[in-house]
Amino acid sequence: MYKNLKIISIAPVWNEQQKIEAVVRRVPRDVVDEILVVDDGSTDESAKTARNAGANVISLGKTCGVGFALRAGLAYAREHQFDVAVILAGNNKDDPSEIPLLLDPIAGDKADLVIGSRFLKGGGYGGDMPAYRKLATRVHPWLMSLFLRKQLTESTNGFRAVRLTALDDQRLKLSQTWLDGYALEVYLLFKLIRLGYRHVEVPCTKIYPPKRLGNTKMRPVLDWWDILRPVIYLGVGLRK
Repeated sequence: MYKNLKIISIAPVWNEQQKIEAVVRRVPRDVVDEILVVDDGSTDESAKTARNAGANVISLGKTCGVGFALRAGLAYAREHQFDVAVILAGNNKDDPSEIPLLLDPIAGDKADLVIGSRFLKGGGYGGDMPAYRKLATRVHPWLMSLFLRKQLTESTNGFRAVRLTALDDQRLKLSQTWLDGYALEVYLLFKLIRLGYRHVEVPCTKIYPPKRLGNTKMRPVLDWWDILRPVIYLGVGLRK
């Protein structure tokens, strides 16, 4: 329990055998009650490595997409009556020691969704962040801010915490198949803000390893469209 809240961390993973152990071992056990790794059809030893490191593992059996995997993790969290889910990357780009920064606004009843921002004072990013991503991670929240009429500095960072009761809102349509990829996290952020849930940003750090170590699995065009389209679809009313 963290400040009377039952906490689960969720890390979707696909072929991250070399990194997922560090992710699991770095999660503070005095803060997080359960570490859940959702294996999205990995063909390496990601699931076994995560389990050996102390995580509970759900294996999807085939590659369904990060959004599908995250949805499965959130369903598990709600079924097992957790209060808050903390989402973090399975490739060790986030700093789990910063999890309390995400949780404190929720524990203080000041937020329902908290997202870590590398662009706030006190945050940052290190390592070899691709140039196109530096641009995209600034343009995306600017565009989202226009539609929501709320100033955002971060909208694509998956490091976040959500009060799970917010997901009971029937106006959320998380099961749509077009959200099976990277779109789901942006959709959830956009919808919760638009529906009036309390949203807060806190500083965080993001680390990009050298390119030779494989710093991303995202495809620059297809996957960035997947991240952009929830803003367009919801902003102009094409989807709900």
